[in-house]
Amino acid sequence: MAVLLLLMVESIALAYPAERNGTAESRVAGAVEAFARGGSVDSNSVAVLVTDLRSGEVLGEWNASKAMTPASVMKAVTTATLLEEVGRDWRYETKVWYTGRKSGRVLDGNIEVEASGDPSVNSGSLADNPDILSEIGEALRKAGIDTVRGRVIIDESRFAGPAINPGWSSGDLPHAYGTGTHGFNFEGNASGGKSVREPSQTFRSKLSSRLRGNGIVVQDRNVEASGRKLLVNHRSLPVEEIMRSCMMRSDNQFAEGMMRTVSERTGHDGSIAEGTAHTLEYWRKKGAPVKNVVIKDGSGLSRGNRLTARFLGRVLVCMSDDPYYASFFPLAGEEGTLRKFMHGAPLQGKVAMKTGSMNGIQSYAGYKLDDNYAPTHVIVVMINNMANRAAARAGVQKMLEELFL
Repeated sequence: MAVLLLLMVESIALAYPAERNGTAESRVAGAVEAFARGGSVDSNSVAVLVTDLRSGEVLGEWNASKAMTPASVMKAVTTATLLEEVGRDWRYETKVWYTGRKSGRVLDGNIEVEASGDPSVNSGSLADNPDILSEIGEALRKAGIDTVRGRVIIDESRFAGPAINPGWSSGDLPHAYGTGTHGFNFEGNASGGKSVREPSQTFRSKLSSRLRGNGIVVQDRNVEASGRKLLVNHRSLPVEEIMRSCMMRSDNQFAEGMMRTVSERTGHDGSIAEGTAHTLEYWRKKGAPVKNVVIKDGSGLSRGNRLTARFLGRVLVCMSDDPYYASFFPLAGEEGTLRKFMHGAPLQGKVAMKTGSMNGIQSYAGYKLDDNYAPTHVIVVMINNMANRAAARAGVQKMLEELFL
C-alpha cells in the first residue's frame, strides 16, 4: 500500500507541472482563470501571464501564446531595447554650427543644425530640460555675432523613412498623440493638443524671434558658405529621464524617437522599420518566443502590433534585475497613467505597470514589488475586444488582489 501511495504521489507531481506549464488551452487554477472566465472580459480575447521572479514559476497563465494588440504596453519593449543598447546615462547630442566668415559682428554664412533625432528637444514635459534656443543665443553673443546674413539650415538626414508611421489610423494624425517623429523634433512636435507637421519650421520661427529679442538678426538670405565651427553642442537629459517621462505619461512621440534611435545606434538607417526589425531580433536572441509577434512601431499606436504575453513576459523577466528600468513604470494608485488604478486599495504602491488603452483594448504590463520596490513578480494582462473598460479594470484589480494578498 505504501509503495502504491508513493507511486501515486510521484505520478501527480509529474503531471502537475505539465498542467501548469501546458499550452494556452490548458486550464489554469485560481484567480487568473476566475478573471478570464468571470464575465468582465471575453475569455477568448484576453491574455494573462504571472511569473514569480524568485522561482521562475508561472503562477498563472491564460492564452499566453496568443498574439494580441498591446496598445501602449509596447513602450515597455521599446524602452527596454534602447536601454540595453545605450545605457541609462547616454544623451542625445544635437550639434549647431556656424559656417562662412565672420567680419566684425556680422556672420557672412549660415547656422546649421545637425539633428540627432532627439525627441525631447525643448519638450515641456521634462523638468530642467535644456533650452536649445537660449543656448544658441548665448553662443552667438559670446562669439560677438549680432547679424547672420544667411539662413538656419537643419540637416535631418540621420533618420530615414517617413516621419509618420504608415500603419497609423488617419484619425489619430491631427492630434498631439499622433504626431510624427522627425530627424529634428521640437517641443514635442505638437501645439495646443494638435500635431505639428513641420517642427523644423516652428524651430526656425521661434529661434529668429528669440534672437531678435536679444538684438541678433537672421537675415535669411541665400548665402553660399564653406567651412564650419561648432557653436553649440546641445545635450539632452540622460536617456533614463526621457524613458521615465515616456512611460509615466505614455508619450508616443518619445517612444517613436527612441525606436528610431534603436535603429540608428545599431548601425541601421534610423527608420522605424529597421528599429522594429532589430528589436524583434534582439529579444529573439535573448530567448523571447517571437512566433506570431509583429512589431510595427515603438509606441503601440499602430493596431498592427501583435505581442504575446509570453514574449512580453520574457522581456520583463530579462529586465527585472535593472532597478532603473523598473522605476520607469508608474506605481499603482500614485503615478502617471496608473494614478487612479487601485488608488486607496491594498496594492496601492505595491504594483508598477505600464498601461495600454485604445478603443476596445486595455493592457497592463509590469511588476509586483516588495517593500524595497524591487520586482518580485512579472505581470502581463492584455484585453482585446473589450466591451466595458470599468468592468475590465475592476476584474484585473480583483485578480491581482487575489494573487498577491
